[in-house]
Amino acid sequence: MQHKSISQIHTTCDQVKERLDHYILSASGLRAVFASSGNEEDSIRTICDEDKVIVVTIARAFNEFIKEKNKRVIVGQDARPTGYALSLLTIKALISLGQDVRYLYITAAPEIMAQSHNYDYFYYISASHNPIGHNGFKFGRNGGVFSKVEAEEIIAILKRMINSPDVIDEAKKLINDCPQERRNECLVNLEKEKYSALEYYRSFVLKTAELSNDFKADIGIVADFNGSARAASIDRTLFNEMGIKFDAINATVGDVKHAIVPEGENLIPVMKFLEEKHKEDPSFILGYTPDNDGDRGNFVYITKEGNGRILEAQEVFALVVTIEVASLAKKGVDNIAIAVNGPTSERIDQIAKAFNAKVFRAEVGEANVVNLGQELADKGYTVKVLGEGSNGGNITKPACVRDPLNTAFTFLKLFSDKSLFDYILEKLGKPITELSMDALIDALPVYTTTGAFSKLAKMEVKSKDWQGIKTKYEELLKQTFDNEIKGKIPACSFYRVLQTEGTIEREGIGPEFRSATGKGGLKVQFVDFKGSSLGYMWMRPSGTEPVLRVLVDIKGKNEKLHDEILSYQRSLIERC
Repeated sequence: MQHKSISQIHTTCDQVKERLDHYILSASGLRAVFASSGNEEDSIRTICDEDKVIVVTIARAFNEFIKEKNKRVIVGQDARPTGYALSLLTIKALISLGQDVRYLYITAAPEIMAQSHNYDYFYYISASHNPIGHNGFKFGRNGGVFSKVEAEEIIAILKRMINSPDVIDEAKKLINDCPQERRNECLVNLEKEKYSALEYYRSFVLKTAELSNDFKADIGIVADFNGSARAASIDRTLFNEMGIKFDAINATVGDVKHAIVPEGENLIPVMKFLEEKHKEDPSFILGYTPDNDGDRGNFVYITKEGNGRILEAQEVFALVVTIEVASLAKKGVDNIAIAVNGPTSERIDQIAKAFNAKVFRAEVGEANVVNLGQELADKGYTVKVLGEGSNGGNITKPACVRDPLNTAFTFLKLFSDKSLFDYILEKLGKPITELSMDALIDALPVYTTTGAFSKLAKMEVKSKDWQGIKTKYEELLKQTFDNEIKGKIPACSFYRVLQTEGTIEREGIGPEFRSATGKGGLKVQFVDFKGSSLGYMWMRPSGTEPVLRVLVDIKGKNEKLHDEILSYQRSLIERC
């Protein structure tokens, strides 16, 4: 693939600065629409001149952050069309900066992050669940992304460099200074590096699964890879090795057949495929679809009636938490903790209570949840499972990233051990019955929760003064709560406000309970006269899209009440 040399680029410093203003820079990654057309749904492979300068400058910022030369950096990308152009620029820049670069080409996020245990750093090019024209960058070490503080330091360095009058010349110099033989070495050794990564990833997944020596499950699983990086990973070979039947559709890497985010209608293809396979062979009962980088994956299953059913993201996380926490409790492990993000459904709290576990919340963002889990472990808690219920998927320690393989193996753990299933039903106060997904789902506490990718779950807000918006929101809440919404929530006596930033959750109203930027999550929890939570409404500026995300979580099955609270939440924000 040929790309115009960066030394031939025609742009100005002002144009580069203006272009960076369109990037979303957060702890979740540095993202933008990289398709040169500017269309987020465009599969074109080319990127604009300004982006080329910024991509090289991102590599410079990363290099300044790590401070030392000759560090072993593993670079990889998901299956997006612009990935190779971004990778090639990144590799050349890092080599010129004196780093020891290795390249995996297309690799799933959990795969490169696992392999990073054998390197000093990983440098991953991906926009996760965003549309095909997007792309981005995330960095980390030891299997996980950099913390929020570290990511913010890199962002600050990047902004300083972009404001330099030499930014274009510096970028050109790094590309032109890259020794051709070193760049070629990266490409020539790609197959060897990929083999090594797949082998290590396989052993890491099995270590994480903690399956018993006599593990056996007569189960069939299907996947809709949707052209993602998972299609180039270990899924098929690992399941076959474990005696699990497996089949997949849309397994050509890069051939994306439908919208990327694995939610709602995008799970219909895998559901239909699962129904077909189940008719041929009744042992096929589970299926999943990953996003483009292969870390987030949501599931479908076959009901007792023989039909496919799509699991909501919050359901998937609740099921995994139930199985993993029950497995620990059944073995006599105590002091169990679960680390989740702010908008994870409170059904997790009810599940945790049944197994004498505790729930702790962090701000949205995988790094925040992982860091909270580590803080809890340092305090003596046993933390096996953590994650962001609002986004689907789970992080199972020692992994530091979501992985649909870990989710699948948790389900397999259940289907290989009827005594674990019986233990779960007993603790949740349900009668013992035949092992099935239906029975386990029916045993879970019932909550009505906004789908993370519902059209009503995000709002376009012109102002980016998040501190001002939240202050006004809190004032309007105080003025309107009793008259507009309190009476509609059965048994509600009052509300409390919880604010999450990083790994910290604070209770309180006002700017003093959040940082100056006001970018964290704000939750209004509805409380009865005993002080017990009845549910909540939540909001937070997205770290991956230019929107404000909103969500409602209410105890019980009550779509009407959910919709009324969500409408009230949105109206408050609109009035801000």
